[in-house]
Amino acid sequence: MASRAGALRLAAALAVAVVMMPAAGAKAPAAGPTLEERVRGCAACHGADGNSTTAGIPSLAGQPEIFITTQMILFREGLRPSEQMAPRAAGLSDGTILAMAAHFARLTPRPTGRPADRDLMARGRGLARAGRCGQCHLPDFSGRAQMPRLAGQREDYLTAALTAYRDEERGG
Repeated sequence: MASRAGALRLAAALAVAVVMMPAAGAKAPAAGPTLEERVRGCAACHGADGNSTTAGIPSLAGQPEIFITTQMILFREGLRPSEQMAPRAAGLSDGTILAMAAHFARLTPRPTGRPADRDLMARGRGLARAGRCGQCHLPDFSGRAQMPRLAGQREDYLTAALTAYRDEERGG
């Protein structure tokens, strides 16, 4: 599995490099849904303001722009399998992905509104300290560059994602 994880990291890095290069002789894309229409489509699952209220669905508000860009390219190219996201990312142009990523990165993340379990939070802080999670995701877990924002993310989504990473069932 380690080679697959390495391949996914390489593919993500190459995808980002390609997206950032200007296209030589590129033609204007055909007319399609507007950015606003696409964002409204995302709201059904990820929340109107990018803050998910749906179990198992991540919040996008405040995620680093390059993180969202990379994930969308991985979905589009089939490098990060997802029954839900693959059809929505299929055919999206690099420019559309960049615009959508910028939109969600600008949104303000907000707390879920659920009361915090102090014992669980203390245990989580200890695990995060032991795992040195703050080195990549920053000490306040706000994320940066390729590292997603963890602060304020849905607990059920984080649990599922971390379990999948641990079990080598997820990359990207």
